[in-house]
Amino acid sequence: MIASTVEIPNRSLFRQPEVCEIAQVQPYVLRSWEAEFPDLGVSKSANSPRVYRRADLERVLRLKHLLFVEGLTLAGARRKLEAEQGPVVSDVPAELDALIGNDVRERLMLVKRGLRELQMMLDEKPNGKARLEPFALKEPKPRTTAQKKKPAKKAGKKRAS
Repeated sequence: MIASTVEIPNRSLFRQPEVCEIAQVQPYVLRSWEAEFPDLGVSKSANSPRVYRRADLERVLRLKHLLFVEGLTLAGARRKLEAEQGPVVSDVPAELDALIGNDVRERLMLVKRGLRELQMMLDEKPNGKARLEPFALKEPKPRTTAQKKKPAKKAGKKRAS
């Protein structure tokens, strides 16, 4: 049974029981395949169950075919799947990538300048005086010997004798 002969519902995400039903495998088999292929399935958080994308389901079906029909081992199936995927080619043309790369620094500087102006507006009191200095945007001033930390005062009350 290969992926093209199985009817896959027109959805983008599937739960584990649905994947097991469509692929006709037991949950423990699917879990063992997840151990061998960690990128199979997506866990939303540490405590939530894994969900599977449509591409994951197609990969499970292909893996089942390689193991049960072609008789490959998990290692052999992994090598065959990696060979089928081939090298990853970027969809962005090289010229566009170069233009984006050259323009990014200028755009980031404009964003940084705009954020500084916003922070300064937010830090002003209604009477026009600055409330606080911008927190992370200014360079810290070097400490002089006069600015060393003073010993902490004790918070206890003095007793009257």
